Amino acid sequence: MNVLDGKKENLVLGIDIGTRNVVGTVGYRTDEGKFIVVAQTVKEHVTRAMLDGQIHDIGRVAQVVSWVKEELEVQINQPLTEVCIAAAGRVLKTVTCRAEYNYPEETVVTGEDIHTLDLIGVEKAQDLLNEKNDTNYKFYCVGYSVVKSYLNDDLFTSLEGHKANKIAEDIIVTFLPEDVVDGLYSAVGQAGLSVANLTLEPIAAINVAIPENFRMLNIALVDVGAGTSDICITKEGSITAYGMIPHAGDELTEEIVQQYLVDFQMAEHIKLSSTIDDEVTYEDIMSIKHSIPSEEVWELTDKVVDRITSEVAEKIIELNGGQTVSATFVVGGGGKVHNFTKKLAEYLNLPEERVALRGEEVLKEVTFLQEDIKKDPLLVTPIGICLNYYDKKNNFIMIRFNGERMKLYDNNRLTIVDAALQAGFSNDKLFPRSGKALNFTVNGNKRIVRGEVGEPAVITLNGKPANINTPLEPNCNVEIIPSTQGERARYTISELEEYTSSIMTFIVNGRLINCPKFLEVNGVLEPSSYAIQDGDIIENRGFYTVEQVAEFMDVDIDLDEDIYVNNRLADMNSLVYENFSIEWTVKECHIENASYYASDEQIKERKYQESLRGASIGLGNYEQSSENDFDEEVEEKVEKKVELESKEISEVNEEAEAKEAEAKEAKETEAKETEAKETEAKETSDDELEYSDTPIEVEDELSETELYFDVEYQDCDTLEETFDEEYEKMDEYNSIFEKNDSRKNDIDLEISYDLKKNLDEVRDSSYNVNHGENEESEEEKEIIVTVNNSPVTLTDKNSYVFVDIFDKINFDLSNSQGRGIITTINGRDARFTEEIHTGDKIEVYWKEM
Repeated sequence: MNVLDGKKENLVLGIDIGTRNVVGTVGYRTDEGKFIVVAQTVKEHVTRAMLDGQIHDIGRVAQVVSWVKEELEVQINQPLTEVCIAAAGRVLKTVTCRAEYNYPEETVVTGEDIHTLDLIGVEKAQDLLNEKNDTNYKFYCVGYSVVKSYLNDDLFTSLEGHKANKIAEDIIVTFLPEDVVDGLYSAVGQAGLSVANLTLEPIAAINVAIPENFRMLNIALVDVGAGTSDICITKEGSITAYGMIPHAGDELTEEIVQQYLVDFQMAEHIKLSSTIDDEVTYEDIMSIKHSIPSEEVWELTDKVVDRITSEVAEKIIELNGGQTVSATFVVGGGGKVHNFTKKLAEYLNLPEERVALRGEEVLKEVTFLQEDIKKDPLLVTPIGICLNYYDKKNNFIMIRFNGERMKLYDNNRLTIVDAALQAGFSNDKLFPRSGKALNFTVNGNKRIVRGEVGEPAVITLNGKPANINTPLEPNCNVEIIPSTQGERARYTISELEEYTSSIMTFIVNGRLINCPKFLEVNGVLEPSSYAIQDGDIIENRGFYTVEQVAEFMDVDIDLDEDIYVNNRLADMNSLVYENFSIEWTVKECHIENASYYASDEQIKERKYQESLRGASIGLGNYEQSSENDFDEEVEEKVEKKVELESKEISEVNEEAEAKEAEAKEAKETEAKETEAKETEAKETSDDELEYSDTPIEVEDELSETELYFDVEYQDCDTLEETFDEEYEKMDEYNSIFEKNDSRKNDIDLEISYDLKKNLDEVRDSSYNVNHGENEESEEEKEIIVTVNNSPVTLTDKNSYVFVDIFDKINFDLSNSQGRGIITTINGRDARFTEEIHTGDKIEVYWKEM
């Protein structure tokens, strides 16, 4: 067809899926407003697959729709993929309400603003219907009409282009049960078509039957089909009401079936023939042919016509506020039966000429390219379906989300996450959730063990795997199985690095022994299998008892023999701290070459360090696990060190000798005071510990001076005080060498080195759960961002993505009302999965698109 050149991409397919017939129309609208029908076909249902305007057998209806589609494709020589449809049904609900929208400031009203206002009205009507719904049906909006429009509370016929602070409208919204709509979608879907637009049958019919310039009059339109009679009322330029009664042409056909003993198809033939011929010929189920006058059929159906028209009239008066209308137009095949318009006029108290069957006269603005097409009331609704596509087409798409049908504003960037948010699907259900974390402290340092990560949400689009950023398609089916939460964190003492790698060293019978440090939980010693609980306070214990050391070494102690700790008599309950010496008699040792013995290298290093310091802290001599003595290299270093110290001391002047004598006298006084304290402490507790006095003798050619360093303490709390006292005494002797010798830095008298080391270990012990380091990154992170010019603090996570802000701000994602959501970060478009950081400036708001 040459006439279609350049128009193929603008063609619209409208299908009227009626109770008796399926009518398909393909056409386009010109710039002048005329509608050109390029192809049209009609196909009857083979069986009664539909009743009262509702699909009962989806498969059979889909077959008829598919046949109509294929026939039209042949006529226009191109494939058809989208269709506009209209719904009808016996359970029609209408809600009238007012929708309002206030601008932040005076603004020019756009077409998109009006669409937004319409959607606000639809959502409000849906809420009102849900409140009053006393049935088991779930209703879905199938169409709406604006009754009146208001600009700053003043009545206006058109709002677009005007400046306003406020716009409003009275809107009438129609609803049908969702299963009615689902049946239509399924039928056309099985025929290979997707729905481009959905409306209500009387809305579609009125677009053709009652032009806008007629709507100032109080007129009723009745679309009499096979299963339902749909009604709408116009007044003062608007459609003011919709209604429906579940009685129509099929009831006449059923009466004929019973009277003439024919099947339903033959009864339809008799009914239609009686409206155009004087005589009707038919064949009954006994294969007997009959001929009857049409008047006989009229008499048979008269009572049914009377009942239907009576109910239609009552509904019209009800919808019109209790009074009759000025005129009534009838469309649809059911309205062509004999005396239908005459009886309807009687019940409406109208002259017969004011109730008319509309067909050819209302199709003046419609051009049919097919010459054999007769303008008929049957064609009004399918053509109106096509025209409604142009009138109601907007930037909305229909989808199904987890089984629920929903409408989204299409900004050409819609993704699955947009649908999830508008549906009120929590973002916590989109992303995998970690199990409850375990928080505790070790030696005063906070630790956290993360729970296991759960499974992410399972997302599909039309049955195929997808993700939250997958673009949405019109009429697509989105399914999301919520994410799961992982197992809570679990951790035992044996997994702590403080337990596995932190050791204490004792000297047992002259041999170095390495023992793991005990851990106390909330002040109670716990075994390695202890499961750490949230909030536990864990500390390294800085001592063993003699019994615990024996148990660790797996030796049997001869209790008939004396036990010594640091050369003092002790028992099995005596406390043993780092570097303490123990002397006991062993009955039996169950483990030979045990791993707790210090290595040769460890022993050599310890002796070498003490030799370099030139002092002993009362730990005695060590036996190596082997029979070898120190390496010759080590002995040579020690001899050189002693020789150097002797040489340096011989050069000290008389002033140094005087200070040494004075220091000695102070030392002796200090020793007496220490001895008195030891006596008092021994009487107080059997568990007090001390180091023996160890003199350091230094000889030179001029004088002989003994330097005593008392290294003794009763418990770990006095470690720091003891070290400070020793350090002050050492300063007196260092000052002697500093005055006259520039090489003082070469003289290294490291007194109480091991004591200081032990103090440092008691003061500081830290670890990291996974790596043995105290990493800040493992702790919960707090960030502060600016959202809509207000600071927002996010906590409880190690990192954050954009959607996390919705848990902290008051922003209803389901309240789109036809608007598009704008999300920016630092002035640019943001993605919902984008990571955010402290200082980011975020904006989230609705925008009238």
